Amino acid sequence: MNKLPFTLFAPLLGSAAVWAAEPALEETLVEGQTNKHEIVISERSDFAPDSAQLLSKAPGATANGNGPLTGIPQVRGMYGARVGVTVNGQSISAGGPNWMDPPLSYAPAAQLETLTVYRGIAPVSVGQETIGGAIDAETWQGQFASTDTLDINGNINLGAQSGNNATLASANLALASRTQKLKLQLLSESADDAPFPDGDLHPTEYQRDRADLGYSLKHGKHQWSLDLARSNTGTTGTPALPMDIGYIDSGLFNLSYRYQGDWQIEAQAYGSNIDHGMTNYASRQPPMMPTMYRRNTATGENRGFKLQAQQGKWTLGADYHDELHNSDIDNPNAPAFFVINFNDASRTVSGVFAEYSAPLGALSSEVGVRVNRVAMDAADVGGTPAMMMPAAATLRDNFNNAERSQSDTNLDAVIRLHHSNGWYGAIGQKTRSPSYQERYLWLPMESTAGLADGRVYIGNTELKPEKSHELELGYDWQSGSFSASPRVYYRKVSDYIQGTESTSMAAVMVVEMMGMNPYKPLQFNNVDAEFYGFDMDARYTINAHWEVQTLLNSVRGKRTDIDDNLYRIAPDNATLALNFATSGWGASAETRLFAGQREVSASQGEKPTAGYAIANISAYWQPVDTLKLTLGVNNLFDKSYQDHLAGYNRVSGADIATGERLYGYARHAYLRLSYQL
Repeated sequence: MNKLPFTLFAPLLGSAAVWAAEPALEETLVEGQTNKHEIVISERSDFAPDSAQLLSKAPGATANGNGPLTGIPQVRGMYGARVGVTVNGQSISAGGPNWMDPPLSYAPAAQLETLTVYRGIAPVSVGQETIGGAIDAETWQGQFASTDTLDINGNINLGAQSGNNATLASANLALASRTQKLKLQLLSESADDAPFPDGDLHPTEYQRDRADLGYSLKHGKHQWSLDLARSNTGTTGTPALPMDIGYIDSGLFNLSYRYQGDWQIEAQAYGSNIDHGMTNYASRQPPMMPTMYRRNTATGENRGFKLQAQQGKWTLGADYHDELHNSDIDNPNAPAFFVINFNDASRTVSGVFAEYSAPLGALSSEVGVRVNRVAMDAADVGGTPAMMMPAAATLRDNFNNAERSQSDTNLDAVIRLHHSNGWYGAIGQKTRSPSYQERYLWLPMESTAGLADGRVYIGNTELKPEKSHELELGYDWQSGSFSASPRVYYRKVSDYIQGTESTSMAAVMVVEMMGMNPYKPLQFNNVDAEFYGFDMDARYTINAHWEVQTLLNSVRGKRTDIDDNLYRIAPDNATLALNFATSGWGASAETRLFAGQREVSASQGEKPTAGYAIANISAYWQPVDTLKLTLGVNNLFDKSYQDHLAGYNRVSGADIATGERLYGYARHAYLRLSYQL
């Protein structure tokens, strides 16, 4: 494993010494947690519009960044669809084939109440497919009144950021009695292109508006809620992908019921309709040849329900999630050109689960079992290339003649044990069936759920489900003012889905004839892989005002069928923060350090990155309980660096060469005003 060299810690120690001598700043790591297995992030003092950027505050978690609103969660080396994400208990499958709207993007940071990262092996009850972990985002819901009179509660947030001229305005308001609650949420945020120390990151502009309306009713032990949301993302850059967002128009609904009695029962029905348009010419320098203009119009539909009942030591449940996707590609300069990329690609997961939790002497134990039935299908495809190129016609015919209706029955099982003296252990089997992109991508393209490796892929209708066996050990140490929770883990994955060099001569010929990529196409295939690593969060309370927090993360991902590494694995990293708080104000300084990542995937042509360190500072003033003003500066010393998870530049004529890894943002300051009603 790449180790953080000692020299990287010099800026960190220097930063800590400066801020110990001159008080400044606010909390920067985990602001709250229910226990050491569920890390809850509940305070957002910075200006990040994308909730995925907050994941770096939890041990083992981070995000792959393809654009300012397009962060894809990564937990202990696994990312994308392998990490189960829910928003207010609702599963949302991205509307676009390249995950420009990953599930977590439907919980904007300005509306976020809590972001829970299930550390390590997740319980079977928290999600259907959690082979790589689980994350639950809860947005602001408002509160019922505590008296018989009507009450207005909520918050208003205003903010601005230098560099990209970002602005934020949000209002979360609730009119409530003891038994009824009417909720209204409004959000508008936008920004221009962000700078890096040697130029501008083009395009990284963004525009998002959202409105939510909800109603809740309580009667005795019963509570019903209906929530409706309309989210509109406008022109937004994704420089690590071959296209940018033109629009994402989404409508969401969530109907829920809760009963609190001898049994605790929760039921939920939800859905979403997503319309998504993207181009390779509107936000970036267009192709030199008019024949290479591309426009992709995609739709995604989600429907699902959950039912869970808990009494005493038992939790029983059933859940269902159905997604349907269409994606068509055309050229505005050539009306006759078209590609049916995905046609009624469907994926349905039906699950049942049971969990049993009970003390065993000094041990607290949890045993869970889940069975998922995954059914997938897709309709016929076609397009102009198939009519003009025999090789493309071969791929079309092979796909249309293949057995596209596929189903899997998958078993998950988890055992978690925690001793009263602090020792923790868990073992589990987790599974995941292929995504619709991995199974039904018929023509060599980059519709790969945000892999952003610059390679073109074809799918494989005969893929097997991934199966992971994982072991985790840890210790929760509490001694006076010091606490630490280290974890070590090992995960062996059979039938891991990875792009390998395609043996299809037709796919190779299509790529060569269209000049799509200098590399041969890859095909999604089953391989064998392993992950292992270490993460730890720790804190030391110096006195009533001063506290030190730290995070350490190290993960390695390897293929075991050949001598190669897995793609886009986070490098070793550490964060050290010094926090100060007193009545009415507080401050924080943090240093984030990243080792160089040289354990890269040769199969996907991944490039190594160098190590770096950046410093961030922030301070807040709270003259009254209801008003808070936060000021901060990120990348304080204007460090030029390349985040290994940021992807490669795909934009011609930009300040970064095409194919070079994207740089991190230059020094920027932000100001945020929060008012609590």
